[in-house]
Parts: sequence; structure tokens; C-alpha cells
Amino acid sequence: MAVFTRGFGGHHPEADRPLPPGQHLTADFPVLSAGPTPNVDAARWELTVRTESGAEHRWDWAGLQAMPAEDVTVDIHCVTRWSKHDTRWRGVPVDAFFEDVETAADFVVAHSYGGYTTNVPLDDLLDGRAWVAYEYEGDPLEPVHGGPVRLLVPHLYFWKSAKWLRGLTLHEHDEPGFWEQNGYHLYGDPWSEQRYS
Repeated sequence: MAVFTRGFGGHHPEADRPLPPGQHLTADFPVLSAGPTPNVDAARWELTVRTESGAEHRWDWAGLQAMPAEDVTVDIHCVTRWSKHDTRWRGVPVDAFFEDVETAADFVVAHSYGGYTTNVPLDDLLDGRAWVAYEYEGDPLEPVHGGPVRLLVPHLYFWKSAKWLRGLTLHEHDEPGFWEQNGYHLYGDPWSEQRYS
């Protein structure tokens, strides 16, 4: 069952800079979830990167906090047609999690606590394009917005920024995730309006 919050109905005047086609600005941070919100205690949180050969690399909360973090300000775009400018996040670049990972894979499936998955090409997570985020607007990331940790891939529709992140699994071939298996586009570029397959 989908869960909606404030912000899904209001249209706001567009700012001077362009929006992807079909989008409108919101000052809210609407929430759409496919099920109940997992409440994951940061003390028990863990992230696993698993290669196509089965090799695993793991980080716990203390390990995440010890990594070099960045403060980023980005626009985000939801497939449900809202966009939000200048959102402020703190997190670790995905590149940092791949420094010691040997892989020939081209694709990643992000896994979330609660069972949600989404697929992303590996290139879209590297070179400063994506983060493992744990703060939003200067505060710890709330569970309703994916806390304690979510993937942040702002150049794609926001369903690709998997909430409640617990793992990244590498694949040689593109493996559709939850929303992609249910009709959403495999890639999800908002500037090309890649909403549905």
C-alpha cells in the first residue's frame, strides 16, 4: 500500500532555472513509500558491497562516520512530478566504498531494509555523482526520508535514491529492482522523462 504525505497536490511557481519536463516545484518534501517505514537503529545498521564473484566489503555505523564525508546541495526530482531545489545533504561519496573493490560489473542493485531494491548503472554512482547520505538539512536523516542512511543519486528520478540502504550488489547485467519490475523505467533520467517503461 502506498503512503502519501503533504506536498503531493500543490503547484508552486517555477524558479528561474529550468525544471525537467513535466515537473513542478514544491517547498515540501513529499513522501511516497511502497510499504511501512522501517525503523533501523543506527547502532545495528550495516552496509555491504557484494561483487559479482561474491566478495563482500562491510561497514557499520562507526565505520561510515569515520569515512570522509561531503556536504552537497542538489536538486531532486520525483517521478510523481515534484521537484525540490537546493536540498542539503551530508554523506560519503559512493566512490569511497569502491576504493578496494575489484569488479568488472557494470550494474548495481541497491538493497534496502524492508526489502526494496532498485537498479543503477555503476557509472552513475561513481565520479562524484552519488552519495551514501545520513543527514538532511543539517539533521540526522529521518526514517520517513530513508534514515538512517539512503542512497542519493540526484541526477536520476528520486526512486533511484534508495531509502534505508543496506547493500549494493554488483551485476554484469542490468537487473530490474522493485519499481522497475512494476513498470518504471530501467534508467530514470528526469530530463528525458524516463518515468515508465
